[in-house]
Amino acid sequence: ARSFTFSDFSEAFAFMTRVALVAEKIDHHPDWSNVYKTVNVTLNTHDAGGLTALDFELARTMNRYFG
Repeated sequence: ARSFTFSDFSEAFAFMTRVALVAEKIDHHPDWSNVYKTVNVTLNTHDAGGLTALDFELARTMNRYFG
């Protein structure tokens, strides 16, 4: 789990949009929420009962887009 904080809502929403495109491409979708400039994310593969390679791939993508 991680929280990403941006300068405003537009930046937070842009981040979510970019990540959503990748999530759709790899068919692996995060549990997340957005409140104003903060995006809260929890990664978990429910079918596997824990983390898988797809969770780590999506986490790397989010970190790259954030940083």
